[in-house]
Amino acid sequence: MNFRPLFPGLVLFAALLLAGCESEPGPAAGRESVDRSMPVRAYVVSRQDLSRRIQLSAPVQPLRTIELAARTDGIVSEVLVEAGDQVAAGDVLARIDVREQRAELARSEASLREAQANFDRLQRLRERDYIDEASFVTSRSLLEVAESEVQLWQTRVAFGVITAPIDGRIIQRMIEPGAAVNRLGVAFELADLNELVTRIGVSELDVTDIEVNDSVPIRIDALGQSPVMDGTVRRVFPAAEGNSRLVTVEIALPDAYALGVRPGFLARADLLVDYKQDVLAVPAGSVGMGQPNYVMVIDESDELVRRAVTTGVIRNGWREIRGGLEPGDRIVSSNPLELAEGDLVRVVDTMEAGA
Repeated sequence: MNFRPLFPGLVLFAALLLAGCESEPGPAAGRESVDRSMPVRAYVVSRQDLSRRIQLSAPVQPLRTIELAARTDGIVSEVLVEAGDQVAAGDVLARIDVREQRAELARSEASLREAQANFDRLQRLRERDYIDEASFVTSRSLLEVAESEVQLWQTRVAFGVITAPIDGRIIQRMIEPGAAVNRLGVAFELADLNELVTRIGVSELDVTDIEVNDSVPIRIDALGQSPVMDGTVRRVFPAAEGNSRLVTVEIALPDAYALGVRPGFLARADLLVDYKQDVLAVPAGSVGMGQPNYVMVIDESDELVRRAVTTGVIRNGWREIRGGLEPGDRIVSSNPLELAEGDLVRVVDTMEAGA
């Protein structure tokens, strides 16, 4: 049998089959091309709040507390207020028995009348030159002594009445009718509860960032789940305490008494000690350490570009970026040490700013 005529046909068929395989790559070849890109997780650079806050606590106190003292020795004859009473400036709170002082006042007033009459008589005689100048000067001196005696005993009689120097509320009452009191012994504690504050000790390392009029969120334990109230830094004391090295920060609590806050309640303050709001930040692990620090930026072609950055603080897993990036830049959110500039990547997930 002769097979020679079939050989050219077979050669032509094999050539056509080989050409078709080279011009159209199959599925396996396509998968190999895609697999050469590295899957990464991206992060779109945005602004965040990296401010640092500290939580400290201290009891609530009245801004002004006054200890009212008895100004004379004696027996308490009357007490007109109780602890918790609201009083106005000038209200009488208690009286002390000053009958002895009143008697002395009456005697001095009589002496004054006698001295006044003697002075008037001698003054008329002096006008007529019936007496010498020395006698007239002596009578005038005796009159002045008598007047000062009256003023002295008027003051001591007035000391028998204890009055409120300011509008406020009686916090404590230390005297009872019939009890003996000593001069300068505390009789009442009075406070203005319309102005409550809390005084918190802050570390010398943190207090430099706190300024007067700063707003401070305050939570009062005794009020349970009540909303956080807004406190205001009223003053920062000028010096630290010797042993603790803490600086007292006084925070005003406006309208706190009307909201149910009482002196002695524990207040918890959330103090902002390092203001860093609206700053650019990236995941801390996305920054490669070196000279300088760098990140891997994903360009429009999904290729990596090494970008030098200037960094700042690290807080809660985020690093502040002070230069080198702009909002909206895409970067690789993970460790860039195993990546190289020019690598082709495939973004499989985008990290959210709060994640």
